[in-house]
Amino acid sequence: MFLKYYRNYLIMKRIEAIVQSDVSKQVINEIRKSGVGGVTLIQSLGQGMGERPEIGGRQIEFNSVDVILTVVHDSEVKSVVSAIMNVAHTGQKGDGKIFVTNVEESYDISTKEKSTKLI
Repeated sequence: MFLKYYRNYLIMKRIEAIVQSDVSKQVINEIRKSGVGGVTLIQSLGQGMGERPEIGGRQIEFNSVDVILTVVHDSEVKSVVSAIMNVAHTGQKGDGKIFVTNVEESYDISTKEKSTKLI
């Protein structure tokens, strides 16, 4: 694997995937298969631009969604995004979103040191 560096630091990316709650465990399993070490799962509520469904005559304001966070090396982004898409995609509105952002710095709380290694 080719590792990119900038000023002696590995180039890292934060991947945030917002997916339907019923597929989050499968998404995490697939991400793990691609070699990712750490994953954070946040159970949440979300509201997209689509129509709001009605249940029992009441309009549902928010859908149950999960937010999956991980930080990976730049070279792993495509495989992780592909893994998420393969599991979470149904072709319907509300499948979710994936955001990829740069990680400028990271710190290890237990050692109080700036992290320069793969997370």
